[in-house]
Amino acid sequence: MWPPDQEPDPDPDPASARAGRSQPGSAMPGLRALLPARAFLCSLKGRLLLAESGLSFITFVCYVASSASAFLAAPLLEFLLALYFLFADAMQLNDKWQGLCWPMMDFLRCVTAALIYFAISITAVAKYSDGASKAAGVFGFFATIVFAIDFYLIFNEVAKFLKQGDSAEENTADKAEEENSDSDSD
Repeated sequence: MWPPDQEPDPDPDPASARAGRSQPGSAMPGLRALLPARAFLCSLKGRLLLAESGLSFITFVCYVASSASAFLAAPLLEFLLALYFLFADAMQLNDKWQGLCWPMMDFLRCVTAALIYFAISITAVAKYSDGASKAAGVFGFFATIVFAIDFYLIFNEVAKFLKQGDSAEENTADKAEEENSDSDSD
């Protein structure tokens, strides 16, 4: 799984090796191993995390350039957290570190990010008059929507998982109750 297995080129072209040209697939395999897999990036969770990190970075840059620079810590923190969860999910750290409750951490991250972005975006648009503050507020509203979609999907997954667990516990409790009850009605 880590690092990704790369198949060696069975017949390297000696003419291109002498000319100093490298193969297109062999360019910097060490750095390429750090990138998330294409399958994860094309999944819904991967696209949401990419959108969250991209919008957080754009919002951070807008706050740096604006007069509302007091708000730049929140987008920076959310950008770093989104990048962390992007690589943690892509490298499947949730399977490796079983002691952490990954869905709950991700849910709380998304809920707090949506609330904070909503509050600072309203403040940036209403209180500050420069264009960078307005742009940061607009991108903050878009980030609020993306984070809200993410926490809605996480909530549905967790609720579905908990319902399956509750129904399994109810079935075993019902079976145990039926076995322990007196069915001698003679």
